[in-house]
Amino acid sequence: MSAHDRTRVLWFAKGLGRGGTERILASSIRYMDRARFDVEVAYVLPWKDAMVQEIEARGITVHCLEGARGNVNWPLRLRSLVYERQYSIVHTHMPYPAAVARMVLHRSGPALIHTEHNVWDRFRLWTREANSLTMSRNAAVIAVSRAVADSMTKPHLAPWLGRPAVEVIYHGIDVDGVRAGEEIRVAARRVLGLAPTNFVIGTVGNLTPKKDHRTLLEAAVVLMRRHDNVRIVIMGDGPLRQDLEAAAQALGIADRVTFTGSRPDVPELLAALDAFVLSSQFEGFPIALVEAMATGLPCVATSVGGTPELMTDHNNGILVKPGDAAVLAGGLDELIMNPELRQAISRQAASDALKYGLRDAVERLQCIYSEVLAGR
Repeated sequence: MSAHDRTRVLWFAKGLGRGGTERILASSIRYMDRARFDVEVAYVLPWKDAMVQEIEARGITVHCLEGARGNVNWPLRLRSLVYERQYSIVHTHMPYPAAVARMVLHRSGPALIHTEHNVWDRFRLWTREANSLTMSRNAAVIAVSRAVADSMTKPHLAPWLGRPAVEVIYHGIDVDGVRAGEEIRVAARRVLGLAPTNFVIGTVGNLTPKKDHRTLLEAAVVLMRRHDNVRIVIMGDGPLRQDLEAAAQALGIADRVTFTGSRPDVPELLAALDAFVLSSQFEGFPIALVEAMATGLPCVATSVGGTPELMTDHNNGILVKPGDAAVLAGGLDELIMNPELRQAISRQAASDALKYGLRDAVERLQCIYSEVLAGR
């Protein structure tokens, strides 16, 4: 099939940082049928560009729509780009730019498809209602978990406008990218400055309120009173980093907590951990948790959003209620004190995580593209 005959598709996001959604986009490219689909990527915020180089390295053209902070012309640039490049499909991935795209792109233009990665409850009122008002413009809507899909069907501002049915597709990980083994573990601990005798609990995620790292730090205080060898590793960056570092200092545990910042080698660094924790207040479908499970890490996670669809308590992980440091510490302490439970959870988690490879998700996505175009 010639380049002229391929279906031109634009994936559109607010930013291309190292969040779960952006990492899904970068990894999904590997499994797209490039003989059928000519995919390009556009984003709005130029300072959120950590994944751009990786995406471009896969041969994908990336367009940044905003030239500087405060530039509000990106909707017009999006419209110009869409009609200049003659995309057949514009596939949006974040709620704010998705709502704007539906408003500025003409109905006679490309088919619009949207993937929702987060529960609507956590959106600002304007974002939630703008999406409610414009959702009917989509030819197809995908949710990354049943919890996300259910949050979209609650009554909102304009239910009478009608919406396309929401299909749940679990967007997992590139299972070929999983890193484990003793050599990788030793190397990762060396990078992080951790001793072989440390019991290392780690987490991955942007340092934002929804991830609730403060509760994790408070739980760490409880654990460190009981276990001298516990260390905490927090991978990721974000607006709360200075506040969280100050909190660790105030709690008296700064010398036992490592903030790595944003790193491209997270799959390798996961091998340094003995357990993984997710303390979030909200989640759509936590990719970092799937990665940790695939690595064979026993995990403790808050029972929010799509997490209970992924984990069964005391089977392939431990589920706890959000926002409770004592309960979170209790779940982690159970793993520390019970090696047999750790091993059983580890084996089951590694097996179950294989169900969430990206290959199947991308194959279904390509079928949706074909179905949407066939119906136009």
